[in-house]
Amino acid sequence: MSFGLPAGQRPAPILFIRNRIRRLHARTGARHWFPHVPLALLLGFGGFWLLRSDLGDAWTDLVEALLRGGEGLHPALLPPLLLGLGMQVMALGLLFRSRLAWTIAMLLAATAAASMFFGGHAHARLLLGYFVLILVLLMVAWRTFDQTSVTAATLFALTSVVMLLIYATFGSFYLGADFQPKIVDLVTALYYAMVTMSTVGYGDITPQTAEAKLFTVSIIVLGIAVFATSLTAVIAPLVTRSLQRIVDGKSTRMQRENHFVVIGNTPLAQNTWRELERRGHPVTRLLPQEPESGLPNGVDRVIGEPSDGDVLRQAGADRAQAVLAMLEDDSENAFVVLAVRDLGTGVRTVAAVNDARHLSRVKLVQPDLVIAPQILGGELAAMLLSGETVSADFVMRRVFQGGEDSEAAEPATRHSTGRSAVRQGQ
Repeated sequence: MSFGLPAGQRPAPILFIRNRIRRLHARTGARHWFPHVPLALLLGFGGFWLLRSDLGDAWTDLVEALLRGGEGLHPALLPPLLLGLGMQVMALGLLFRSRLAWTIAMLLAATAAASMFFGGHAHARLLLGYFVLILVLLMVAWRTFDQTSVTAATLFALTSVVMLLIYATFGSFYLGADFQPKIVDLVTALYYAMVTMSTVGYGDITPQTAEAKLFTVSIIVLGIAVFATSLTAVIAPLVTRSLQRIVDGKSTRMQRENHFVVIGNTPLAQNTWRELERRGHPVTRLLPQEPESGLPNGVDRVIGEPSDGDVLRQAGADRAQAVLAMLEDDSENAFVVLAVRDLGTGVRTVAAVNDARHLSRVKLVQPDLVIAPQILGGELAAMLLSGETVSADFVMRRVFQGGEDSEAAEPATRHSTGRSAVRQGQ
């Protein structure tokens, strides 16, 4: 893959491999299904495997018994049953890239791994390795799960509450003889579970044995945790959206067309944005993340991965006059140029180079213009101290690195004279 370069010129191996991966990612539409769909399938299969390992082929009958009210269901079967079913439900949440589903999936996978480590299952080592792998993959892909949908949050909050309620109700029922008065039916068990989970505690039913007391403590702790998490998961997106509407209402977003897209928050990017706005040009800033110091009011901005085609389209890069890649990482600037080219609109691209060692590599992706102001400083200092002539033409060639070989043009530039020449001591 030569990017239209002459024979024998190739990008650096790492740049070449990363570019191929990104192109494959774009061609397969991976942003729509990777990695959340494979992780959801892995978690769902893990839940199914856990049910089969702990409960055998009769696990479906146990689920039916649970739905019928739990008649004949031993309390020792509840933990693996709820754990396996919880993984199945959270797998659906991962499909929607829900942050809450990711958090609960991490907890379920960690709990399953701990039970395999301390338990005596037939396939304990294999299952332990599987759930550890899921934990690692979920941690690596945590950025993918950034959705805070109110619908998804409500669904999984209700799921957590229902699972805790089942645990508390059936646990109270099967430990009924350890309470005073004794719990002899599911209605009383449900009543005790709700009173304890909500920390109301009327005191009309009290635990008498150590097992019952520890079980009551677990209900109280889990109840507080689940209710607090559920309320946060449901209310936080509503508050965030309300604040976002307030902020957006105070600033009018410009029409992103025939404008400039300045990418990055480096001093060069900030100064370029200011100078373009001072000259009356519409500018959109594209930043990988919101700056800690914030941005002035009225600045049109987009937050996201600069080399992602969808983010570039959101910033209007396909309708811009030019896209200026001015990130700190030179390789990221090269990837932005390639991503803009993949949009297929012929938009002009400008790439900044911060390290002289990367200049030739950035040129391989063939941006329309390469800006290398930091590279010029040392060379100018050496030339002035050596008494050499510095012309405006030389400065322009060295700051704005063109497609031609600047080294070949350098001798003529260094010895050019004219009214714009600046000599040492003048």
